[in-house]
Amino acid sequence: MPVSVDPTSVDPSRDQSAPANRSAGVPASAQAPTGEKGEALRPHAEDAFAAELAALAAQDDRPRPTRWRMSPWAVAMYLLGGTLPDGTVITPKYVGPRRIVEVAVTTLATDRALLLLGVPGTAKTWVSEHLAAAVSGDSTLLVQGTAGTPEEAIRYGWNYAQLLANGPSRDALVPSPVMRAMAEGMTARVEELTRIPADVQDSLITILSEKTLPIPELGSEVQAVRGFNLIATANDRDRGVNDLSSALRRRFNTVVLPLPESADAEVDIVSRRVDQIGRSLDLPAVPDGIDEIRRVVTVFRELRDGITADGRTKLKSPSGTLSTAEAISVVTNGLALSAHFGDGVLRASDVAAGILGAVVRDPAADRVIWQEYLEAVVRERDGWKDFYRACREVSA
Repeated sequence: MPVSVDPTSVDPSRDQSAPANRSAGVPASAQAPTGEKGEALRPHAEDAFAAELAALAAQDDRPRPTRWRMSPWAVAMYLLGGTLPDGTVITPKYVGPRRIVEVAVTTLATDRALLLLGVPGTAKTWVSEHLAAAVSGDSTLLVQGTAGTPEEAIRYGWNYAQLLANGPSRDALVPSPVMRAMAEGMTARVEELTRIPADVQDSLITILSEKTLPIPELGSEVQAVRGFNLIATANDRDRGVNDLSSALRRRFNTVVLPLPESADAEVDIVSRRVDQIGRSLDLPAVPDGIDEIRRVVTVFRELRDGITADGRTKLKSPSGTLSTAEAISVVTNGLALSAHFGDGVLRASDVAAGILGAVVRDPAADRVIWQEYLEAVVRERDGWKDFYRACREVSA
């Protein structure tokens, strides 16, 4: 009979696959310094929205799964937004179909793992972080998938100094974020699962099916306690890179995150995220540039869909994804330009270069597509003369 090992007794600060933060055993003095404002550049979800999470948990009287910070209903409200009985406003974290969020939350309350699938820029990572923050109060038990992600990032590693000195032991074991989540009944996250080599992906099969992680070197295992689950994200543009095996895919309940259905919805998403990012960078308020945001979104949607918004003109689509996330980046960069080199108001000249960089990924083919779009669509559109001139200037 294997002996169960509690990885929480091992110093987790030696875990090289975990982010350097409080959950990885880093002392407060080594975390982000606190100054007059005291904010991290990009706070974790559970820190940035701590007040909303606390308000939801305090007023949540619905049944909660074991070790969940709040009920599934409250988790869904946290993501979708709403108003609590005491008047507390919960801001939307995800703008999209309610049923998608409900299915994702319900999956985490079962013994099946959750796979968030979608094209780039559909908020997979954002949703995964906020789900983990609401369910477990900690979104940092994270494995970032890359072509070089080793098996140790998912299973466990070793402190080689102690391993060489004393041989395999509990003190030499370095738990992965997934192992810690299993032992503590938390939610682990694996980003870009299909970027991870196939043999490393398959190390999840036993974890997800048997809810145990064998440690043959110690003749022991770590068994998942109630509350443990795993959220993975994957880009469906990565098909053929490291496709999931059928055995692994069966362990997941897959939820596809779609692109925003309408231009208004996408403008709302871009405005909200840019406003959040802008406040952390002391940039001008988003409403000052809402017209430019709408134009950026319109350009991206038309080129992405291959047809103008009125349905009259068919277009060639460039090689880039032109996702909502890229629109957020273009607008944020434009706000920074307007703040530091302009009058603080977002204008066409501030976003033109960013749009060019997002559209023209292939210098040969994409540049031709962009020039055709400018001349056939933008130049003829009422109220877009300033936008046309700005784009022509940076495209010359």
